[in-house]
Order: sequence, then structure tokens, then C-alpha cells
Amino acid sequence: MTNVLLEKKGPYAVATIHRPEALNALNSQVLADLAELLDTVEADEEIRVLVITGAGEKAFVAGADIGEMSTLTKAEGEAFGKKGNDVFRRLETLPIPTIAAVNGFALGGGCELSMSCDIRICADTAVFGQPEAGLGITPGFGGTQRLARLVGPGMAKQLIYTAKNIKADEALRIGLVNSVYPAQELLPAAEKLAGTIAKNAPIAVRACKKAINDGLQVDMDRAVTIEEKLFGSCFETADQKEGMGAFLEKRKHEPYQNR
Repeated sequence: MTNVLLEKKGPYAVATIHRPEALNALNSQVLADLAELLDTVEADEEIRVLVITGAGEKAFVAGADIGEMSTLTKAEGEAFGKKGNDVFRRLETLPIPTIAAVNGFALGGGCELSMSCDIRICADTAVFGQPEAGLGITPGFGGTQRLARLVGPGMAKQLIYTAKNIKADEALRIGLVNSVYPAQELLPAAEKLAGTIAKNAPIAVRACKKAINDGLQVDMDRAVTIEEKLFGSCFETADQKEGMGAFLEKRKHEPYQNR
């Protein structure tokens, strides 16, 4: 992975999109590196939470690579969209929790990348937007779908139709991000959040993610059935025995073993 750096920090890991000379823009190689990152993270049982950020102070990911896209045919454009969507969908359905630490521009594919993560926090210098309509195209990596689900159809349509960017405070107001931090405090805050999540029972946390993601795709009757099955799946795990045993014995639980 030449464009994505991965650093393990105990029970969580930090992945950095590293193409600073192009403001970390997404081209085919970066997408391939992200797919390899997901392979690596999914195969490593020690990683319980993944933080994603961008290299440098200016950009999280400034968008997809316009130079690469400008000469695409209709078929090539559809294929490029599928490549991005396949990677982002894998990220969205990664079993472990993911946190986007948005440290600057998150435009187009960058905004779409952040929306594929479970939680978004950002620096006060962050800027979000889907500028595609101003370039003669639509968002292609899930922007029309995830933005509407996150901030509501009306606000999503306004942002996408106008191709206007919004700053961190507006992103917080409309619910696109959970929290805003001074730039120098962003990554420490993301790592603290990751560490807090990683201390909880990993099997249970993964089940919570699956219950939320899968349940949002169906009606409430089917959604609660999904929850019931995942709830039941936690029982008889070693971590459930330890967690409930510690509670009943009025002691602090031992570190969860992911089994």
C-alpha cells in the first residue's frame, strides 16, 4: 500500500490516506490500496476499531482524481463508480467500528469516504461538499444515497444540487459529523474514542454495528428480529460471562478477550 499507511496502536489502528501532493485525491491506485487495507484489517483479530484520516493539514481527501476521470467514457465512468462503491461498501460493512477523523477538505469522494465510516468527527478547519454537479457529473461513490440517509433528503438535495461546500460548524448542525475539535486535538480525540470503544466486548460491539446497519435496511418488525438473533448470539461467549459476572460480583471486569 503506497498511498495508505496503517499504524497499529494496541487494540485499534490508524489508517492515513497518504497522497499529500494531490491533497489525498482518490485515483484507481488509492482505491486499490484501500481495498488492500480492508483485507489487512479484517484479517487481524487484534484490531477492534479503525480510524481513517488524511495526510497533511489541508485535506482528508479532496475528492476523486479529476485528471483520471476527465477522459472516461460512459462505460469507463460506470466502472470507476463501481470500483469506488465496492470499496466504500466494504468499508461500511467492515465488522469492526470505523471512525473518520476529517482533518481538512472532504469533498466529493472524500465526503463519501467519511460517510462510509460509522462515526465522523472533524477539525474546525474541515470543509465538506459534493461538488460533482458543478463538474457535470453526479456523486459516484454513494454520495446521493448516504448523504440523504444521514442528513435527510431535503438537505442532501440542497447540498448536492448547489454543489456548495459547508464548513465544520454547519456539518455539525445538520448532523453530518458528531463533534468538532481544534485541528491539533482531532487525532488524539479520535484515538481516545477508538480506545474507549476497544475496551468494550468486541463480539458485542460488532453485533451492535451489524444490528444497526442491517436493521436500518428493513421494516421495524424484521429489524427487531435481527436484533434478537444478535442479542442471543452474545450469550455463552466468554466475554459475556466475564462482563455479567463482574457486574454481579461488584468488581471491575477483566480485559475482554474477543471470544
